[in-house]
Amino acid sequence: MARYPKAGRAVRGSRTGRPIMALLDLLGQRWTLRVVWELRGGRLTFRALQEACGGMSPSVLNGRLKALRDSALVDAEGGGYGLTPLGRELLDVFNPVVEWAKRWARRG
Repeated sequence: MARYPKAGRAVRGSRTGRPIMALLDLLGQRWTLRVVWELRGGRLTFRALQEACGGMSPSVLNGRLKALRDSALVDAEGGGYGLTPLGRELLDVFNPVVEWAKRWARRG
């Protein structure tokens, strides 16, 4: 069984499993942030989410969704996947980063 990053146990880059390191490990996995980002507008079915993510493979999407569900950031209810309140809070935390990235992109 796959092990997903979790605070309190060793993760990539940290033997201590500090919460920030576990979160960065989770979000640093390929496609994970993209899945969270695509769910920002509301619930999506598996197929719609797969299309929104540029057609990633079903096995990869399943793995990312499992990790995000296990981490309480995404739920699967009502025929689709959506962000939990904790997942929405994570997006709120990222809003300043989104604005910073826009300024960074215009730097040139």
